[in-house]
Amino acid sequence: MRVLILAGGIGKRLKPITDYVPKSLVPINNIPIIEWQIKYFMKFGVKEFVICTGYKSEQIINYLYTKKNLGVKIMYSIEKTPMGTGGAIRHARHFIDGKSFFVMNGDIITDLDPTQLKSKLNSIALVPLRTAYGVVNLMKDRITRFEEKPKISDYWINAGIYHLSKEIIQHLPKKGNIENTTFPILATKGCLRAIKYLNPFWCSIDSHKDLEECKKSMNSRQYKNFIFKKK
Repeated sequence: MRVLILAGGIGKRLKPITDYVPKSLVPINNIPIIEWQIKYFMKFGVKEFVICTGYKSEQIINYLYTKKNLGVKIMYSIEKTPMGTGGAIRHARHFIDGKSFFVMNGDIITDLDPTQLKSKLNSIALVPLRTAYGVVNLMKDRITRFEEKPKISDYWINAGIYHLSKEIIQHLPKKGNIENTTFPILATKGCLRAIKYLNPFWCSIDSHKDLEECKKSMNSRQYKNFIFKKK
């Protein structure tokens, strides 16, 4: 099964780094985001990738060319202008040759098992919502403890990893994000499925703060061992 990695974003909140390199080549612990993503999917047996790219696409192509020893097939769907996540998938439709395919946003680092998504078509990985701040627990006016960024019970967020049917292409916009165009349509038809991951390692990198927190989390979770350790 092929994976489409949506790597066309400019990464405005990561400036000035992204003035010089595309977001996908921003390094975390000396390895670019996109290489982490490819090695992550390789961990689960995926060997064919479509990189949906636009901004500074030549840098991504040149970098991955130097990684020919990865042993995977890499294809490129290049956007001349930003098309959004839905438009990017539609633009890459000629690369989709199976009945279904994976999609991953280009700013996600995780260890969740994507093969669980294969149990259902048009499924979305969900992770628990966490607060952006520490929480103070009280008993009347007495502080009992501090809790750092706890999970919020029964609320889930889109983890940016999907298993989609090829038939979904007819619902994709020429330009726009899949999250606020196609997914609402499929949701009203009852065609979207949720796969919940209770305690995965998951980072979405949108800012310098996210980048630093992801580095720390990767080290504390020994993410490199997870990626490079053979099954």
